[in-house]
Amino acid sequence: MTRILIPALLWMTFINLAGATLAADFERLYEPRVFKSADGKTLPYRLMVPANYQADSTTRYPVVLFLHGAGERGDDNLKPLVHGTHEFAKDAVRDKFPCFVVVPQCPDSKRWVEVDWGQDSHQQFPEDSETIALVLQLMTSLQQQYRIDDKRLYATGLSMGGFGVWDMVTRYPDKFAAAVPVCAGADEAVAAKVTKLPIWTFHGDKDTVVKPSRTRNIVAAIEKAGGHPIYTEYAGVGHDSWDKAYAEPKLMEWLFAQRKP
Repeated sequence: MTRILIPALLWMTFINLAGATLAADFERLYEPRVFKSADGKTLPYRLMVPANYQADSTTRYPVVLFLHGAGERGDDNLKPLVHGTHEFAKDAVRDKFPCFVVVPQCPDSKRWVEVDWGQDSHQQFPEDSETIALVLQLMTSLQQQYRIDDKRLYATGLSMGGFGVWDMVTRYPDKFAAAVPVCAGADEAVAAKVTKLPIWTFHGDKDTVVKPSRTRNIVAAIEKAGGHPIYTEYAGVGHDSWDKAYAEPKLMEWLFAQRKP
């Protein structure tokens, strides 16, 4: 095998230029916004509207809710676009599957779900977290502003965001048409609530941040309750299983084919 050695300075220059291009593209496609609730709470987010969206048309579009991981928390409104969201912004995807993609940003001091990701299990809290409550209000607001197909609301997220997805869909299984949680876990006691929800979930078998058993266990619990989730586990992959997950050749086709009855 021939190896090509790239000088470190040249390599870092390439990375920086690529990152700048990526950020510019995302700033163009994912518009920065801030949602303000009736009680004055705020939530920064990014919104990508469908390609060729026209205000005077009658066409309704699906919406993908994307919850980022712990490393993308803050208030800069750009970090949440680092992982996964670029797949939805590809021209081929936008042309074939026009949709809204909403990417809220969790504050530094909060989590989508206030649980310890490293534990073997957790119990679902009686109520939504403050951040998830804001996310749901944001979704309602967008449904009032735009022509969104209520039968095609999809939720996906990675790591901390995956925990948020599991928490939301087990609380509101009738709200979503499909879910794609990546390297996360859920309370197995509520598995029966999502037996009818199409779910495709992912994990790396070498993940040391969120144990692979978290996904294995919730999948097993759903199957035991009569559901049929799809589970893909990547051999030799650590916590960054989202790179492979969102690049899965059949994922977009599967996701956008789901529709509530």
